[in-house]
Amino acid sequence: VQLQASGGGSVQAGGSLRLSCQVSGRTSGRTFTTYGIGWFRQAPGKEREFVAVIGWSDSRTYYRDSVKGRSTISRDNAKNTVYLEMNRLEPEDTAVYYCAATRSSSLTIRTSNYDYWGQGTQVTVSS
Repeated sequence: VQLQASGGGSVQAGGSLRLSCQVSGRTSGRTFTTYGIGWFRQAPGKEREFVAVIGWSDSRTYYRDSVKGRSTISRDNAKNTVYLEMNRLEPEDTAVYYCAATRSSSLTIRTSNYDYWGQGTQVTVSS
């Protein structure tokens, strides 16, 4: 399984971005709809942290508190793509954002529970 993250950029505080995660490939007969997809971020000098996750085909979601209410994760199974729309961006949101796939049926926030990772996309928010 391969994941390709895109959509990052530089914005001013209060702005918006929509990140995309394109998923391709399959293993052991599993398809896109049988993976939960999570977004994580890592700022310089900090550990990678959970941002949001969307479940298998029932599209349950879960967010970290600091982005809840201003971010929306969604998936388009026909396009094998997961989106993370972020609004009212803050300088503290500056980081490299990664998407990852998990075979877990729960909405897991632990990086160790994710089986496949994409490369990151940089988000920079200036004050």
